[in-house]
Amino acid sequence: MTSIALIPARLAASRLPGKPLADIGGRPMVVRVAERAAAAGIGRVIVATDSGKIRQAVESAGFEAVMTSSAHQSGSDRIFEALQAVDPDGKIEIVVNVQGDLPTIAPEIIGAAIDLLDDRNVAIGTLCAPIVEAAEKENPNVVKLVGSPLAERRLRALYFTRATAPWGEGPLYHHIGLYAYRRNALARFVGLPQSSLEKREKLEQLRALEDGMRIDAAIVDDVPLGVDTEADLAEARRRIAEAN
Repeated sequence: MTSIALIPARLAASRLPGKPLADIGGRPMVVRVAERAAAAGIGRVIVATDSGKIRQAVESAGFEAVMTSSAHQSGSDRIFEALQAVDPDGKIEIVVNVQGDLPTIAPEIIGAAIDLLDDRNVAIGTLCAPIVEAAEKENPNVVKLVGSPLAERRLRALYFTRATAPWGEGPLYHHIGLYAYRRNALARFVGLPQSSLEKREKLEQLRALEDGMRIDAAIVDDVPLGVDTEADLAEARRRIAEAN
């Protein structure tokens, strides 16, 4: 199956404005993410943005960028517009949405999300990791994936929630917001209105579940660092420097 990695990026982040261009070891964060996506070897890597500054930075680093509307409310909408622009003939079958604030993401877990689409019944592949810190279980900013085991490192997602779930003994899973969509699933998803549970939990992936779309998740060992604050940015810089 032909695949592409699309990275949504905008300057107007509420918690850390301008973060796609934040310097991490001499390169903008969005370029660091593009490098990780390229290392996954899944196909073209394109940044979808509404900023000329981001486009210039990305292209200066040797990657592709495409301009999209500034009116989009989600990264899913942005990457769908970009997909239509770069592949109007519909030849690309798998679309991977790689969040633009994951500068240290391991390339191999990007491929793990795509591998879930080996089952033709799966519309969307995503990732999760076991929660090991007790505080994360109660933290509403840590989204939990509730799923039914299909294999040792594979779940079928039944629900996503900010609450502590499921109840009882057993592992809890931290959802990682990377998605591998079948092209037709992405088109279907962005055409749907917001669902009731999506509005309540403020989690757009619930729109897909409520519409009957199947989401499977690969279980990985660690949650990649998401950069939302100055402290996160400092940690990303430390990790990149240490790796070099």
